[in-house]
Amino acid sequence: MDTSEDSFAGWTPEQIAQAKLWVETWKKAGPELEAIRREELRNLDGQKAIAALCGPADYTVEPRAPKPTSGLIEQQRWFMKAAGRD
Repeated sequence: MDTSEDSFAGWTPEQIAQAKLWVETWKKAGPELEAIRREELRNLDGQKAIAALCGPADYTVEPRAPKPTSGLIEQQRWFMKAAGRD
């Protein structure tokens, strides 16, 4: 980004003053806006956010429904087999 005086060629002194004021205003607002953003994120309802992004979802039917097993039973079966107790 060119920050030399050439980048303001054709600008009036009033326009330059306004641009500087605009930059200073955003510099001051930045930390306050960040605090607001953080507070909004802390108070965010995860389920509502997911619904807003993905649309409504029925978690009682496939593919989102929980599986009948977590895989723990299958894991135990493999452990028993590896231990020679199958």
